[in-house]
Amino acid sequence: MIKKLEKVLYTAESHTTGGRDGAGKTSDGALNVVLSSPGSGKPGTNPEQLFAIGYSACFIGAMKAVSAKLNIKVPNDVAIDAHVSLGAINGGAGYGIAVKLAISLPGLDSVQKKQLVDAAHQACPYSNATRGNIDVELLIA
Repeated sequence: MIKKLEKVLYTAESHTTGGRDGAGKTSDGALNVVLSSPGSGKPGTNPEQLFAIGYSACFIGAMKAVSAKLNIKVPNDVAIDAHVSLGAINGGAGYGIAVKLAISLPGLDSVQKKQLVDAAHQACPYSNATRGNIDVELLIA
């Protein structure tokens, strides 16, 4: 079942040309990147790197959004090491991604860490978009 947005809070706009060996830029000019295929050695970034940064930044934002309800302060030095893997699926008929987020929450005890990560995983737009579609592993450091 597709979940419709109840209220649009923000819409990102971008223009991309050339696919994995092209370029992309946002309508406001804040992001302007050269793209290259993973492992090609060419200058530029690839979609998996952009997804890794986007998901991890969004997940930190989700932890901050749910922290007040849980009465748990997100540490100032919170960090996520994101790993986005690209590989074959469906017997090689297509491609998919898998995500591993290694989440560091210094100063919190293990119960607080788990509560915060679990609540953020329910709130995060990237988690909601990927849930049931790709393998997402959350590792709490």
